[in-house]
Amino acid sequence: MRKKLEFKDLLEAGVHFGHLKRKWNPKMAPYIFMEKNGIHIIDLEKTLVKLDEAANALKQIAKSGRKILFVATKKQAKEIVAERIKETGMPYVTERWPGGMLTNFPTIRKAVKKMSAIDKMATDGTFENMSKRERLQVMRQRAKLEKNLGSIADMTRLPAALFVVDVMKEYIAVREANRLGIPVFAMVDTNSDPTNIDFPIPANDDASKSIALIVDYLASAIEEGLEERKMEKEKGAAEKQKKEEHEAAAAAEEKEEKKSAARKSAARKEEGEKAVEAEASAKEEK
Repeated sequence: MRKKLEFKDLLEAGVHFGHLKRKWNPKMAPYIFMEKNGIHIIDLEKTLVKLDEAANALKQIAKSGRKILFVATKKQAKEIVAERIKETGMPYVTERWPGGMLTNFPTIRKAVKKMSAIDKMATDGTFENMSKRERLQVMRQRAKLEKNLGSIADMTRLPAALFVVDVMKEYIAVREANRLGIPVFAMVDTNSDPTNIDFPIPANDDASKSIALIVDYLASAIEEGLEERKMEKEKGAAEKQKKEEHEAAAAAEEKEEKKSAARKSAARKEEGEKAVEAEASAKEEK
């Protein structure tokens, strides 16, 4: 169960610190509380509201069984996202964003399949017929693919949503998602443009504490959705089993009733035959 975040939690993590006033994006004005020492301060009350909106939406996506792709290639966010999101089983990109990952998804899938093909070569004896140099080249290729695409190996179709830590840095990913109509969830700092973000979360996207707090909260919401999905599946399976057992019992009861009816009918027939025989015997005696 995710812990409800409070104002002081965001404050302690430094979520309220924006960029220098001169670096601001005027489109972020609705989310700015004030300016202090030349730095914009984010309105944390609005952050809380937007964070809950995003968490609830992500929970429903996870509950429906669809994937959410997390993108965080900046130094402060890479390890935080990789470690926390791996626990949820969701795909993530923490190395360079491969251009066309979404808009040219079939090509990315081919590259992922290439990894599987190399793994197969290692087990089916193909490597034994290769020279040491060729084998080394293939393994280097495998390592490069693993580094860039290993975290999305299980993503067999386009994600249902995208979560981005820094929309300025990941503008290509945001553009691809916008083009395909994939909803974008993102941390937006005071220098960002929230216009193309479906679920903007006004927050400091540079401090590791701020990133960790937001990512952990959203990951907990996703886990909540996955848990509810699991429970519903189990409940559905139990109900199905109960229904099947009830139907089997009803069928057995119906079968028994038919047998009983057949026995009664046979008994009545036998009684009738005996009565006819008795009547015939009485007539003969007369």
